[in-house]
Amino acid sequence: MAEPAHILVASVLLSSIAYHQVSALIPALAPTLVDKGLAGQDMLKPGFVRKQQGTGNGNTQNKENKNNNEKDKPKVKLLPEATGVIAASVYILLLSLFAPLPYLSHLVPPALRTSLLPSLNLTAIVDTITGRHHNSPPIVDPSKLLDGSIAFPHHSFATYLASLLSLLTATFLGFLDDVFDIRWRFKVPIPIIASVPLLVTYAAGQGITDVVLPKILGLRWLFNVESTNGVVNLGPLYYIYMSLLSTFCTNSINILAGVNGVEVGQALIIALSIALNDILYLSFDISAFLYSSSSPREPYVVGLGLARGSAELADRHLFSLYFMLPLIGVCCGLLRHNWYPARAFVGDTFCYFAGMAFAVVGILGHFSKTLLLFFIPQIFNFLYSLPQLAGIIPCPRHRLPVLNERTGKLEPSLVVLSKRPNFLLRWVLECLGKCRLVRLDKDDKGTIVRMSNLTILNLILVVCGEMREDTLTLSLMGLQVAGSVVAFGVRYGVAGWFYDASRR
Repeated sequence: MAEPAHILVASVLLSSIAYHQVSALIPALAPTLVDKGLAGQDMLKPGFVRKQQGTGNGNTQNKENKNNNEKDKPKVKLLPEATGVIAASVYILLLSLFAPLPYLSHLVPPALRTSLLPSLNLTAIVDTITGRHHNSPPIVDPSKLLDGSIAFPHHSFATYLASLLSLLTATFLGFLDDVFDIRWRFKVPIPIIASVPLLVTYAAGQGITDVVLPKILGLRWLFNVESTNGVVNLGPLYYIYMSLLSTFCTNSINILAGVNGVEVGQALIIALSIALNDILYLSFDISAFLYSSSSPREPYVVGLGLARGSAELADRHLFSLYFMLPLIGVCCGLLRHNWYPARAFVGDTFCYFAGMAFAVVGILGHFSKTLLLFFIPQIFNFLYSLPQLAGIIPCPRHRLPVLNERTGKLEPSLVVLSKRPNFLLRWVLECLGKCRLVRLDKDDKGTIVRMSNLTILNLILVVCGEMREDTLTLSLMGLQVAGSVVAFGVRYGVAGWFYDASRR
C-alpha cells in the first residue's frame, strides 16, 4: 500500500522551517537568557579554572594548568544555556500545526478526497466547498466536514496527542533541571513521569505486551514457548520495560555530554538512522507530482516497502518518520550554534526532549529493539561508566576531558582514588590499562593513585591521544555512524539467524 507523497513533502517542509526558525531564534533570544541568569562558561576553553579537589568528588587538572596564574588568564565569556528549550518549543509547535495533515483524508468528504486531496490543492477545496468553483453549487455543507459519520482514527490521533504531551512534559521537566540543577538521584525518574501519557495511550489501545525470544541458548525450550515460536507475554512487565526505555534514551544522551556539539551531534545521527529505517518500510505514490490535475493518473510507486502490504506496519513507521524529520531540522539548526567554538549551550532540556522523541517512536512504533541498536555507543558508554555510576570508583560531578592550554588540545580527565583499590579492582584496572582502555597513574610504590574518568570521550583520548575539541566531537559522531551501520547489519542480516522471518 503506497502512502500519499504530499504529506511527506509537507513534513520535509516542516523540517526546513524548524531548521531556519531554530537558527534564527537562538541568537535573537540568547541575550535574554544571559540576562535572566541562564548562562555559563565553557569549561574547555582557555581561561576557565576548574576547582581542584583531591577527593573523589572532583576532577584533577594537569600540573601545568594548576600552576598557572589566574590573573594572566583571559576572561571566559558567558554563553546562553538551556537553548534546548528554544529548539523543543519550535519542534512541539510545528508538530502541533502538522497534526491535522496525516488525518486530512478523514476530515474531507469522499467527493473532495478523490479529486482534490492527492494534489493537496487547498484553494480548490475551499472554492468547491463554498460553490465558487465555476459557479457550481456546494458539494457539501462545510459543517459536515467533521461529521461523526466519517470514519476517523480516534485512537491514532489520541496517540499523536499523547506523544506531544510526553514531549511537552519532558521539555518542562528538563527546563526545571536547567534552572534548579536537580540532583542525579531525582533526575533519573523524570523520563518515567514524562512517559506516562504514552503508556496510558498504549494500554488503552490494547497494545501488545509480547516479546519474541531468539533461537539461541535454548531460551525457547527453557521458557516453554517452542509451540508459540518464542512468543512470551510479559504483561505489566512490558510497561516497566517501556518506562526504563524512555529513561535510558534520555539519560544516555545526558551522560555523554559536555563537549561542543556532542549532545546534538549524536542525536542527529540517531534521528537520521531512525528516519532511514522508517523509509525502508514505506512506499510512496508520487503520481500527483508527475501528472497534471486534469490528466488520468496511473500510480507511480517508489520505495522498498518492507512493510510488504501491512498497513499497520507502514502506519507505525510513517508515524515515526513524521516525528523524526522535524527533529532532524531542529538538530541541524541547534548544531549551527553549538558547534565548536560553541556560541550557545543546549542544556539538559535538549537531552530530555530528544531522548523522549526517540522513546516515543520506539514505543509507539513497536521497534524498541531496533531503536536500542542505534544506541550502541550510548550503551557502551553506560556499561563503561558503570563502575563510577555505581560508586565503586569515585565519580566527580564533571567527567569531561580537560584542556591543555599549552597545546590547545584536550586530554583525558583524571580522578583521584581516595582509597587504595582492593585486589579485584586493582586487577581489573591493570587489565584495562594494558589494553589501553584506561589511563593509570601510579606512585613510587606502584599503587594506583589516579585514573582517567570512565567515559567514551576520555577513552577516545586515551586510545588516540590528545586532540582538538571539534576533532573529538567528529570522532564520536563517526563512532555513532559506525554504530548505526552495525545496527542495520544486525537488524537486516544477523537477526535472521535468531528470529523467524515474520518475527524480525
